[in-house]
Amino acid sequence: MNAPRPHDLLWGMPVSSLPVDAPQWAQDVLASGRPVVVRRASCEDGWVAVGLRGQGRAQRLGALMRLADVQRQQGPEALRVHVQGPWPALKALALVTPVLQASGLAWGPTGGVGYQIATGIEVVHADSDLDLLLRTPHPLARAHARGLLDIFDCAPCRIDVQLETPAGAIALREWAGFARRVLLKSPHGPRLVSDPWAAMERAA
Repeated sequence: MNAPRPHDLLWGMPVSSLPVDAPQWAQDVLASGRPVVVRRASCEDGWVAVGLRGQGRAQRLGALMRLADVQRQQGPEALRVHVQGPWPALKALALVTPVLQASGLAWGPTGGVGYQIATGIEVVHADSDLDLLLRTPHPLARAHARGLLDIFDCAPCRIDVQLETPAGAIALREWAGFARRVLLKSPHGPRLVSDPWAAMERAA
């Protein structure tokens, strides 16, 4: 098993790993065998920070999962499949797939669309956004980011893209802007940086 990365889906977390005061819906999620999603947070060796997803935005819970309990792992890249459906977010995925495939970068859907593709549980609705992860191990020119954003903004719903750099994630929408510094989401918390790809070197 590869080390879990943010947005990976993990199966196998037992109900007994939840805090004693965990809500009933969270217990039901694990009891039914649904996956949890890896969160961007640091924790002790042998553990990974995860989030549970219930019905709607009100049902979200952060927790810790033992790596030894992981039975299956699936990253966003494995979820790049065409899904039929009437909702704008699913149509948007089909629309931008050729553009992302042509980029040569690893990518995949996260959020509700990714969860629905992975589990078959219908969580996408008419107002759902499309969340995407684009792995950018090397610097992405800001002009290139603006070109991608222009295409994505023509989609039938809002598309939020996270650029995954070696130091953490930045929003494509921010990187496509003109601010000198952008918000980097790192395992140690958010911070403003001028070059997300150099941030890892400075942290070292």
